[in-house]
Amino acid sequence: MTQPATAESTLPGIPGREANDDGPATDVVGRTLPDYPAPAPLADHGPARVVAMCNQKGGVGKTTTTINLGAALAECGRKVLLVDFDPQGAASVGVGVSPHDLDLSVYNLIMERDVELADVVRPTRIDGLDVVPANIDLSAAEVQLVGEVARESVLSRALRPALDEYDLVLVDCQPSLGLLTVNALTAANGVLIPLECEFFALRGVALLVETIDKVRDRLNPDLAVDGILPTMFDSRTLHSREVVQRVHEAFGDTLLHTVIGRTVKFPDASVAAEPITAYAPSHAGAAAYRHLARELVARGSSR
Repeated sequence: MTQPATAESTLPGIPGREANDDGPATDVVGRTLPDYPAPAPLADHGPARVVAMCNQKGGVGKTTTTINLGAALAECGRKVLLVDFDPQGAASVGVGVSPHDLDLSVYNLIMERDVELADVVRPTRIDGLDVVPANIDLSAAEVQLVGEVARESVLSRALRPALDEYDLVLVDCQPSLGLLTVNALTAANGVLIPLECEFFALRGVALLVETIDKVRDRLNPDLAVDGILPTMFDSRTLHSREVVQRVHEAFGDTLLHTVIGRTVKFPDASVAAEPITAYAPSHAGAAAYRHLARELVARGSSR
């Protein structure tokens, strides 16, 4: 049975086999687990890499990953902008911004020419982490954008001023493959795909990859898949391990080494409107997202 790795082999909270006399630490699918160093400090900020957090299935950990990855990168001295691009506004709530109290949101940013990014950005309680909040108004944009010229590029234009000020822009997409998600993919340099370790979640990845290929072909030739991130992993079940193995067989090293385990601390942190790195900094879930931040920096998917 797969056992959680210990601090002797890697960061705590990363499922896999710990280092022993038989060899180095390995990840869930048996690959050698690299020792990712702490990211070096940055002398200045920008140009930002834009990463879309995307999966058309809901409840797979997109928002949780957006918030906690952003906070983990901010801990490393990176300046991070979260863009809540889901009308539910969950990412906004998760960093302490109430969607009901917004005078301006990402809807105004993309639909009103006299609204600039600086008018909408809000700081969070995490140093180095800002947010462009969203609320239910954003749901109207999907319909209103249909008649616009270059409708797929409105988010890209709106985010242009952020590129010189931030190191990473994380866009939390809604659970669909509609026009808002296409906008996020058009604006992005890379896509991070959180994947719940459950069979039905696995079935939708092929459709998502097909959509990414179409956007790359027609709208954004530089778009890359930065990685597939297994979430809600339960090391006690054979099913979780089989799903991750199937992803590795289909997508190879696009599967990240980092795996996010299932824990009640994530919803607890959401209720507290804090990233888990602030709510429970010594918890295995916080360690997993710090490991993810290091892995993405090492892969070149973040500065």
